[in-house]
Formats: sequence, structure tokens, C-alpha cells
Amino acid sequence: QGAGPSCSAAVGSGMMKDPVAFLRRQQEADDGDGAERWQRMEGFYNKRLWHQLTVELLEFTLIPCFPSGDNLLQLYEHFISDFEHRINPLSLVEIILRVVRQMNDAQMALNLLEKTWEKVKGNDEAMILCRTAIAAIKIKIGDLQETKKIIEEVDEMLQKLPGVTSVHGRFYDTSSSYYQVVGDHAAYYREALRYLGCTELADLSMGSQQQRAFTLGLAALLGEGIYNFGELLMHPILDSLRETENQWLIDTLYAFNSGNVETFYCLKTYWGAQSDLANNEHRLKAKLQLLCLMEMVFTRPANHRQMTFQEISHQAKVSVNEVEMLVMKALSVGLVKGSIDEVDHKVHMTWVQPRVMDLQQVSAMKERLDAWCADVKNISILVEDHAHEVLG
Repeated sequence: QGAGPSCSAAVGSGMMKDPVAFLRRQQEADDGDGAERWQRMEGFYNKRLWHQLTVELLEFTLIPCFPSGDNLLQLYEHFISDFEHRINPLSLVEIILRVVRQMNDAQMALNLLEKTWEKVKGNDEAMILCRTAIAAIKIKIGDLQETKKIIEEVDEMLQKLPGVTSVHGRFYDTSSSYYQVVGDHAAYYREALRYLGCTELADLSMGSQQQRAFTLGLAALLGEGIYNFGELLMHPILDSLRETENQWLIDTLYAFNSGNVETFYCLKTYWGAQSDLANNEHRLKAKLQLLCLMEMVFTRPANHRQMTFQEISHQAKVSVNEVEMLVMKALSVGLVKGSIDEVDHKVHMTWVQPRVMDLQQVSAMKERLDAWCADVKNISILVEDHAHEVLG
């Protein structure tokens, strides 16, 4: 479907203001398949078939040789700008985004996007996409204060859209980039997972998958208030790190998810070489100990959730004197519910925060459910056997 090699020179040399004359000049200069496209666009333009012309432009602007040089910019200035008010707002923004990529001057790109935003205010998706593109450029030029404002505004608009649209993924990609730049690990983790939820993994290169998996893993470990790793551990993007030099990150995430303090320190050779993790070792240990307590509660039967300080001390690798503070911290952040018996040095738990479970935890849950079903069956048999005595 590509036009001949002449398409680059043809568009670049077009300096006419008349749209039809511009199209005819391109036809004459292009002797490849592109000539037919130019002719079709002229026909659609003359007949005012705006929808057909829009569809043709969306395809045409993706031709491999077109995104080079200033071809798209010339096409916009000499042709599209004449009837852009006739184009579907979302389609117009899609085309403008391709034009913007050819602009080396960030301010020129922002000016064009700002003008386009004013023109598409009647369409929520088009507005969101346009504002998202503006935020992406502002991240690159370091205007983080304005980026924060745009992201917060657009996020509110996005919540009002029904379902998941074509603009959701691109917004979450931009918002996660912003939070990565400002170092907000928890917000980055949230937005990056949302982006993956809107994106086909096959659309990302292996290098991009590995980079996102690595930064997501670090964000999960370092993020304030992130105690649920199941969603990330079950996502196929982590497979991009398996059997690579960063396999240790997957192992570390599983250690946190299961609250395994010993495994975490066995992996210190690896995570200790990662400056962000090494510099936050104390915070990581405190977080892991909370996860360890959660796992202890989760793995116990509902009728046997009383634990001694000594048991918690042994499992979480804290001194007995620090157990009470650990439990109080878990209670205060809503990870567990229960009570502390300071006299007998025991803790009784009644609830643990729900989490997305990995396969090992699902298997453990199945075993407990099987045991519960067996207990119920035994009780029903016992009741049947002694029913005559009760009714007798």
C-alpha cells in the first residue's frame, strides 16, 4: 500500500495554498501507488465525502515513507487544515498527533495541539487524547507542575467515559511516565498496571516489555501502601524477565508476596546491587515483615488464628519486643483486624485484607476448602447417625 520513493520529495516541495492544486502536484510527482491515493483524495474532497476522505487520510498518514521529514506537516498545512472542521474530532486528533511527531520544536507542537484542543472541545475522547499528548510533551520539556494539573483534570474526565476506549491506554501510558519521573512509586505502579490492562502485550517489543516489567517490579517493592503483588505476579509481562539477568526481581516479588524474609535476604546479592533497593533496605524489611504477618494469618484456619509473640518473632525475623509494634502497625494500616493480649503475649486475628493470590496461594486455599468440606460432611453424617436419639 506504500507510495513510491518520490512521496517524500513531492510533499515537501508543495508550497501552494490551493488544496486541489496541492493534490494534483502530488499526483504528478508520485508515479507509485501513492498517485492513486492522491487522486482518490481529490475525488473525495471535490464531492465533499468527508468520512471517506478521513478514512483515506488515516491510512495514508501511516505509509512508511510519510512520517519522515516534514511530509505530514506539509499535508496538514496545505490540505487538511482547509476542512479539518469537517473531520470527526477523534480522527482529527489522531492525524494531528502524527503531524506533531514531525515537529522538532516542542513549542510549535504544543501550539498546534492547543489550537486543536479548542476545536474538539465538543468530543470528550478527542479532548482527552489531545490533552494527553500535551502532557506527554510537557514531561519531555520538564514542565512537571503543568503536567500534574493536566493529568488530574484528564483523569476526572476519563472516569466519566463508559467502558474502556481507545484513549485510556494512551492516557495511562503518559500518566505512568509522569509518576515515574517524579518518583511516586505507588502511583506509577497503579497507572502502569492500568496501561497494561488496556494494551495487548503483543503490541509491545520484547525490550519494552522487559523495561516495563522491571520498573513495575521495583515500584511494587518500593511503593508506599502496596501490599498486594498478586496482580503483577499473574501478569504475563513478568515472563519477559524469566531466565534473564533480572530473574532475581521475580524471585524477590514472590518472596514479598509470601512474606518470606529468609528468601529475601538470600537474594541480597542481587537486589543489593540495585541502588534504589539497597538504599531503602530498612523500609523494604519493614514492609516484608508486615506481609509476613498477613501471610501467617492467611494460611491459618479461621478457627486457629491465635498466634504467640514468639511465633511471629520467629517467622518475621523481629525481636519479641518488637512484635507488638509490628502488629499495631498492621492493624493501623488496615492489613489485619484483631486484638493483642499483652499479658499472655498472644495475638488473635479475625480478618486479613483480601489479596490477589498467586497459584501457590490458590492451591493452599483449595486444600483448606477441601478440609472444611470434609469437616462439614463428617458433621452431617454424625447428625444423621444420632438423629433418632435427638428426635426420640
